[in-house]
Formats: sequence, C-alpha cells, structure tokens
Amino acid sequence: MEIVFLDAKTLGSDVSLEKIKEFGTLTIYETTLPHQTKERISSADIVITNKVVIDKELMQSAKNLKLICVAATGMNNIDLDAAKEFGIEVKNVAGYSTNSVVQHTFAMLFYLLEHLRYYDEFVKSGAWEQSQIFTNVSHPFYEIKDKNWGIIGLGAIGKEVARVATSFGANVSYYSTSGQNKDASYPHKELDELLLSSDIISIHAPLNEKTKNLLNASNLSLLKEKAILLNLGRGGIINEIDLANIIDEKEIYAGLDVTSKEPLPKNSPLMQITHKERLFITPHIAWTSIEARKKLIEGIYQNIKDFLRSMND
Repeated sequence: MEIVFLDAKTLGSDVSLEKIKEFGTLTIYETTLPHQTKERISSADIVITNKVVIDKELMQSAKNLKLICVAATGMNNIDLDAAKEFGIEVKNVAGYSTNSVVQHTFAMLFYLLEHLRYYDEFVKSGAWEQSQIFTNVSHPFYEIKDKNWGIIGLGAIGKEVARVATSFGANVSYYSTSGQNKDASYPHKELDELLLSSDIISIHAPLNEKTKNLLNASNLSLLKEKAILLNLGRGGIINEIDLANIIDEKEIYAGLDVTSKEPLPKNSPLMQITHKERLFITPHIAWTSIEARKKLIEGIYQNIKDFLRSMND
C-alpha cells in the first residue's frame, strides 16, 4: 500500500508513526497547502489527513485511493457523499480525546474563575511584596459548588464534563443541539433558559446547520454578570463579533479553545477587545494530551488494519 500522511505536524514530533509503516510505504508531509494536495495523493492507496480538505475533485483525480483516514473525530473536511460515490472508505477515530478535552475544560475554567493571570502577575511584578498584607482579595472568585453549570451538547465529552462538574457540587443542566439527545440524568433546558440560569456554560457540540452562530447578539445578552462561557466544540458556534462586543459591554468571561478561523488572524474582533482579561484563548489544544495523540495514532493503525482485513475477506 502507498500511504500518505498530509499534515503530520498536527500530531507533533513526540509521538511515533512507525506502526503505520507495517502496511506499506509511508510518505509523511508535515503540512500540505491546498494546491499541493492533488499531486501528493495522486497515486496513494491510503490517505491520512487531520485538517487537509479532500473534496470530490481530488478524489476523482486519485485513481488508486481506497481509504481516507481522518486523524480526528470530526469529518467535515471530507466530502463524504463523493467518497461514497467513488467507493472510497472514510474512517475517523472517535473518543480518543475525551479525557484530554474534559481536563482542558476545567483548566480554562479555573484560569478564568480564579483570575489566575491577574494573581500571577501581581506576585511577579513585585506588587505583592509592596502590599503589606499576606493575601489579596481584590479579584474575588466563587466556588463551583451549588453553582449552575449548563452544557451545550451532551455527547461523550459533555457527559464526562457533567460527571466531573457534579463531583464539584455543581447543578448540571444541558441543551441538546440536535433536539434528540435526551438524558434523564440531568434536566434539559431550552437554550435561552440555560443561558439565563447558568453561572458556567460549556460547549461540546459539533458545527453543523443547527449550531452555526448558535450563540449571537440575540442570546449572549442573556448571560449573567460574571458568567463564564467556555467553547471546546467548534469556533463557528459562537458569533465572534457579537462575543467581542458583549465582553466589553458586560462583565462576562469567555474561554475559547476553538475559533471560526484557525489560526486566529490578528484582525479578528477577538483581538481588539478592551477587556482582554475577560477572554482566554488557547490554540485548539484541548485534544492534544500525549495520551490522546497516542490513542489517535493507535486508532488510525487499527482502522487501516481493519480495512485491509475486510479487503482480503
């Protein structure tokens, strides 16, 4: 088999791809620009991609292509209808990053909730030394216990966030973006009610027609003063212009691991806000624990192995 990995840099250099070589000749590209994709997959039997788009035209030109392995859970970068038309199998890896994303959800929460940036700078600037008292209560924070935590998207990750939040004593409720996922373990609320009542809101939903711009000027204004909004789903779920405006108009805090365009351009409205201390952005890293990336590679390996076995049956 001729195997091509189009964007291996996204998985990092601290995890090994050696196992994949068991199935054939592996060509690794650190990154692939759109105009390079056609040539690089032209003779490939198997293509591995994280975020490189593979559309109908590219599939049509890749005459040997039998399998596309998505090095992720989401498959919105693949034209699935075209793959079905051409008999190309597409396999993703589900569930590999659940623990990592849940952990990062709470890391973002604590950073914002306890004003950790402010207090770290307070000490390192020498201000603590000059303060004459042993502590600093100028930026008060609240406990998670007995607070209302609203979850948008109660899939595998959302459920695990709910479990951990409950262990801290939070009152968890959720909104189903599909309208079909109903879990009797937690109360379901309509979106406006969830936003109005929650002290903490975390998003763990995919981007689709129902979730694009789900949070915008019409409902972001419903958030409580000092509420914390965390997006670990997809960037397009929140209208970023509207979010930037509300952060400067009202004391709410937002933690984003995803943005509508990645990398985030310097002219993004999120980069222009006045109250920068209310916004915490990480560069789409929630999924990237070492353990998660190792599980991801193992999942890709298993997908190729299962596919080749099915070909020989």
